[in-house]
Amino acid sequence: MPENEILLEVKNLKMWFPITQGIIFQRHIGDIKAVDGISFYIRRGETLGLVGESGCGKSTTGRAILQLYRPTAGDVYFEGKNLCKLKGEELRRMRRKMQMIFQDPYASLNPRMTVGDIIGEPLEVHNIMKGKELRERVMELLEIVGLNRYFINRYPHEFSGGQRQRIGVARALAVQPDFIVCDEPISALDVSIQAQIINLLEELQAKFHLTYLFIAHDLSVVRHISDRVAVMYLGKIVELTTRDKLYSDARHPYTQALLSAVPIPDPVVEEKRKRIILVGDVPSPANPPKGCHFHTRCALKIEGTCDVVEPEFKDIGGEHWVACHRVA
Repeated sequence: MPENEILLEVKNLKMWFPITQGIIFQRHIGDIKAVDGISFYIRRGETLGLVGESGCGKSTTGRAILQLYRPTAGDVYFEGKNLCKLKGEELRRMRRKMQMIFQDPYASLNPRMTVGDIIGEPLEVHNIMKGKELRERVMELLEIVGLNRYFINRYPHEFSGGQRQRIGVARALAVQPDFIVCDEPISALDVSIQAQIINLLEELQAKFHLTYLFIAHDLSVVRHISDRVAVMYLGKIVELTTRDKLYSDARHPYTQALLSAVPIPDPVVEEKRKRIILVGDVPSPANPPKGCHFHTRCALKIEGTCDVVEPEFKDIGGEHWVACHRVA
């Protein structure tokens, strides 16, 4: 297996949700452009962090990749196959290789199902195993994620948030996938539990050679777990590069503003550091600004260019991609 093999490639992905008017005769009056033409790839075995403010399209990207939402336009290639062209049984077989860990461990587990049923369901759906063999596999998965194997007959309400998220991780691992979308898996948890879940995800990645798309809005967490980081703003990726390069040499004004908000545990450095405060709110994805989407909040905008011409998402060297008119 080549070390730099590309497992997943996304090309010009768009996910627009229609806005309609009327009760009986519904008219299409616009679109919410949640994801608006993004392209990137993920190599086998690596973790790509996807960061940005709430509502910028991160979770929608993850769901569109897995075809939980059918994309409006664009292509998603997984192991060379275009998922957007697959349907029915063929797509179901591919789904076994791709799983998702959801954001809210309280909402993503069915309260009427036991832990054994929740973790075992993917194994039954894909006809992998049944009966005693399935029960033994579920117990093994519980131990892999750090839970007691005899929790198998308990219900979700008997567990804490961190334990529930471990159950969600076990469910994702059940069918032995190659690729997992981690959709803000720690944002609903206590800070003390967050580190445990991050460490668990890293251990599982090393053990089972997993590939992650790690969605988050906490840049310090992303720095810890990711190999490369993509920064998203209002449906577009504005910067994409390696973790170290992003944190040492961020080029897009939006990335610089995000990084300036991350606290540094050194009071001397923290005091000298300049915070970049973004003015205004994120514009509506139903009516994004013309030109560069960020120009309405950017202190470095060029009048007559940034508000008219959309910047090209280009490679500035060393696998560093930026969409900004100021960056040559």
